[in-house]
Amino acid sequence: MINKLLQSSGFKRILIFALMAIILYALKDMINLILFTFIFTFLMDRLVIFLSKKIPINRKILVITSYASVVGLLSWGLIKYLPMIVGEITQLIRQLTAFYTSKHDNMILNFIVSRVEEIQISSYLERGFTFIITYFTDISTFSLQILIALLMSLFFLLEKPRLIEFTKKFKTSKVASFYAEIEFFSTKFVRTFGKVIEAQLIIAVVNCVLTTIALWIMGFPQLGGLSIMIFFLGLIPVAGVIISLIPLTIIAYSIGGLMTVLYVFIAIMIIHGIEAYILNPNLMSSKTNLPVFYTFLVLIFSEHFFGVWGLIIGIPVFVFILDVLEVTDNEKV
Repeated sequence: MINKLLQSSGFKRILIFALMAIILYALKDMINLILFTFIFTFLMDRLVIFLSKKIPINRKILVITSYASVVGLLSWGLIKYLPMIVGEITQLIRQLTAFYTSKHDNMILNFIVSRVEEIQISSYLERGFTFIITYFTDISTFSLQILIALLMSLFFLLEKPRLIEFTKKFKTSKVASFYAEIEFFSTKFVRTFGKVIEAQLIIAVVNCVLTTIALWIMGFPQLGGLSIMIFFLGLIPVAGVIISLIPLTIIAYSIGGLMTVLYVFIAIMIIHGIEAYILNPNLMSSKTNLPVFYTFLVLIFSEHFFGVWGLIIGIPVFVFILDVLEVTDNEKV
């Protein structure tokens, strides 16, 4: 029985999955580089596939042109708008800090501020700002990681057909059984983790654009800093909307009172409805249609173990595990 267990495909799969998890944990200091490389490679590969269907030119030329265009646009945007965005974020933090530390005549508002203080939401916001400030303070390390990830993804896409052919040689090697399991997990990972990350990115961009337009109509200041904040919080499923409401309602009350707060709530609920009933069903698979309880549970544990990265990759990793375990939603609506 023990020999049969050791030789069974299920046991080998579990053992190899555990080994991969241990290797990734051992490489946790390189997790930023690994994640950036995978995300850049996946998104740029999708872009190249899309463009190749529209523009019939050599694939390598298309890859180089796509990378040059994306990097050029990002560099131009950073050089032109980064000082303005940094100034707006600084003013935004000062405005939120001044509001939070001052006393107000409104009893309801004082009660809400005291409750927020009790559940230590400010500590979570402080950790988030500390995370961002640490990354951008150590700009040399961050820039180097981004540069290496871009170069690795570029080389991967340039040699993608050759890499696929070379990797297939492991099927007939002495590690064929190990390769088969790696191929199984890789296929599942790209199909679930990559697709969910792509969907989260699209949803975050749409939410950012719609919310920024709504805030511009309501006359909000520091729209550049607010749009950056909304975009990054939009990468966090469900919880990002709730977290973003805290600074938005504070600024709304400061510039227009309770009526502006009500308008913000209405706008956010409409945008969240567009996400929940239009974007999510079209971009996410049935496996990602998780109950809200499961979503928050995964976010809490993933944040505890992986930090701020866990808020972004927690749901995709959980969906990947569901796909490996073949947990499907067969309910007919």
